[in-house]
Amino acid sequence: MLTGACGSSGAADDGPYDPDAPVTLTLGLFGTFDFDNAGLYEEYMELHPNVTIKQNTVAQSAPYYKSLQTRLAAGSGLDDIQGLEIGFIADVVANHADAFVDFGAEENAEELEANFYDWKWGQASSQDGKVVGLGTDAGPEAMCFRKDMFEAAGLPTDRAELGELWSTWDEYLEVARRYEASPTKPADSAFVDSPASIFSASVYQGETAYNDEDGNPIPEESDGVESAWGYASQAAAEGLTANLSQFGDEWVAAFPNDAFATIACPAWMLGYIKSQMGEDRAGVWDVAPLPGSSESAANWGGAWLGVPSSGKNVEAAKDLVEWLTAPEQQVKLFTRTGHFPSSPQAAEDPAVVGHVDEFFSGAPTGEIFGKSAAAIKRTPIGPYDTQIQEAFTTALTDIASSGTKPDDAFEDAIKATQQAIGG
Repeated sequence: MLTGACGSSGAADDGPYDPDAPVTLTLGLFGTFDFDNAGLYEEYMELHPNVTIKQNTVAQSAPYYKSLQTRLAAGSGLDDIQGLEIGFIADVVANHADAFVDFGAEENAEELEANFYDWKWGQASSQDGKVVGLGTDAGPEAMCFRKDMFEAAGLPTDRAELGELWSTWDEYLEVARRYEASPTKPADSAFVDSPASIFSASVYQGETAYNDEDGNPIPEESDGVESAWGYASQAAAEGLTANLSQFGDEWVAAFPNDAFATIACPAWMLGYIKSQMGEDRAGVWDVAPLPGSSESAANWGGAWLGVPSSGKNVEAAKDLVEWLTAPEQQVKLFTRTGHFPSSPQAAEDPAVVGHVDEFFSGAPTGEIFGKSAAAIKRTPIGPYDTQIQEAFTTALTDIASSGTKPDDAFEDAIKATQQAIGG
């Protein structure tokens, strides 16, 4: 539950900011940021004995953001620091920028900007240069695959060889067809979990995804949507997917039940797979490069920390946000909990570059995701990206489950998009 800010340091009517005054800072977050699990709160409080940190967490980002919007409209009830998810950052930038501290106007703005990938800094920036938050993690993508299921189907299991074998999405679909045609593949298994894996991973490899440079929705004109739809609709129509609804109950149960052999993996997905499989299944999964990533990588997920400008502890909150998102802390967050950095300095740190994940067959995940993050380009995002993506993934499900023709399903997706955005 989100709670109101407390403490007294930094309020406009409390006099000059005293960095040594006792203060309690609250963070309103969603999901699992893992600052607590990585020991970062404890470390900060040891460095700053006058600071007490309290975290208020909502499990899902959608109800969290709905509550945040209500509190922003009321101008009250905000935490000292608020988490901002990639699915909602465009709305914050467009409609609520004045409610947050502008990190682009800070004296150390150039130093702060240099700490982040340009696409990460840019996603939290308004057209007039306001920056509503500092980046936490990022979601560079790779392709996770089941070594045991590939071996059973007679496919290569070397991650580098697979990266070359499916260097494009067309080649990935060819590998999928080989898997599906194999008489020795595991019974009742599919090559990929969902058409959404293909669509959601490839759509951001275009020059545009769902929006033009001004953030206006253009899914019917987007090169990213056109190519992603082509790949994903082919996979759906040919029965190459398990046609599972990602994050639904059946999808969750499918991991330990060996229902699919590949899944598009942003860095945070690795932790999710581990939690579903259990440590006793270590070594059955591996990680290879994402198709098409040699020319254009893709990002799925990531967040920012923003400081409401009306808070009572603005200066103290800014100090904590800058510390939590600094490259040094991003390195710790990745090596301890698996959240990949949104800072190039952190991504290039030897502890990150040399990191391997024994659960994923010793895959050099620091190197794989680092190469992906460095190749990501800033694709325009908008306030309706989540709704648009849902419209297309629903239409893809209709192809796989009901035999809807791809052209008809595409028209259905466009109509659903127009309804969602009020067009």
